Formats: sequence, structure tokens, C-alpha cells
Amino acid sequence: MAQSKIEWTEETWNPITGCSKCSAGCTHCYAESFAKRLQAMGNARYKNGFDVTIHFDLFQKPFSWKKPKLVFVNSMSDLFHENVPDQVILQLFEIMNQCPQHTFQILTKRSKRLQELSSQIRWTRNIWMGVSIENEDVLYRRDDLVQTGAVVKFISAEPLIAPLSKLNLDGIDWLIVGGESGPHCRPIEKNWVLELQNAAHISGTAFFFKQWGGVHKKQNGNLLNGQIYQEYPRSILK
Repeated sequence: MAQSKIEWTEETWNPITGCSKCSAGCTHCYAESFAKRLQAMGNARYKNGFDVTIHFDLFQKPFSWKKPKLVFVNSMSDLFHENVPDQVILQLFEIMNQCPQHTFQILTKRSKRLQELSSQIRWTRNIWMGVSIENEDVLYRRDDLVQTGAVVKFISAEPLIAPLSKLNLDGIDWLIVGGESGPHCRPIEKNWVLELQNAAHISGTAFFFKQWGGVHKKQNGNLLNGQIYQEYPRSILK
């Protein structure tokens, strides 16, 4: 499915770039490293480095895509970052509402703000809302997510840096699991992945195993007990 280098999506749309660290999963942020590299190369979009920057000229981009796409929104930022005004967040959701032919995937670590704004958002079926959960210190993000009006809710356990034995998948449509990659990556353990796979099976949650990660992530691949697991929420088939 993926045309993007991110295996679980087809396209990325970055009307906002830049972020700041808020939990352990941010320690080796790929987006920060990429943004600084692009800044050094003279890319105008990243003249501010990894400071939060709103690109108003990209707001209308989804209207230009002729064919339906699976779109990851803000792969280089967090839509619910404290430096993004409420009206900008709501404007971007309205654009997604106006493009029912596309499916938009949004992922945040700032679940409290998501919950606070949820009642002002029109949750159409083409919007998938997710939170990142890298260890059990941030399990509250799952509780915040399920209290929103999102039709499709998902969790990204990537980078998975500790077991998530207490993760409740009730009300969660999709679970993405992956290890951290890069020169300073923290190790993932197979039993953590298998425990989550079993929990997803019990709850009826679609399970997507992205990668083992590591310094040489391509070499380590994405086989789990000799198989590839790349399930999607049932709504994508409707």
C-alpha cells in the first residue's frame, strides 16, 4: 500500500512542521534529525529548523489530489502542539471534512489537548485519530483518546521501549507496533510484541507490525515469527 517511506500510509501532508520533546518516545526523534538536515541543505520549509512553523500555503493541498489517498497528517510535527493555535487545528480538520475521498491519519502525544478540543471537531469517518504510547508512563493517552468522538481510533506503540502489559485496547481499532531505529536506538524485546499481538487479537484490534528497528532496520526487517502482519482498521474496506 505504502508510497511514503512510512509503511502504514501512502502520502504525508505537513501543513505544520516542528515540534518539541514531551516524553521518552521523543528522545531520538526522527523528524527533528530530518528537519535539521533539511535546514542545513537550505530547504526553505525548514528555515526555522525544528521550531513549530505553520505553512498556510499547504493547507489546500488535499484538494489537488485526484485519486483517494491514505494521508498521514503532520509526520514532521504534532497537530496538537501547544504552539499551534486552536483555530488552525480546527481549520485543518474542516479541510479534512471537505475531502471525504481521502483518509487522514493523525497521531499525537498531546492527548490532553486533543480531548479538550474534541467537542469542537467534526469527526467524519475519513479521519483516523491516534496517540503514541511508548511505555506505561503515558497510558493515560489511551484514555484521553477513547473519550473523543473519533470514529476510528488507533495507537502507535513506536518506538516501543518497554512492555505495555497494562494497555487496554477496548475501543481501539488499530495498533501499530515498532522498534526504534537509528544509531542510538533502544532495544525492543520480542515478548513485548507478542504480548501486544495477543491483546489485539483478543480485543479485535487490527495489528500492524512495522519493524524491529535497530541500527540496521532494513536488515532486521518486519517479520514476526516468519510472517508479515500489516492489518488495517475494517473501515478502510468499507
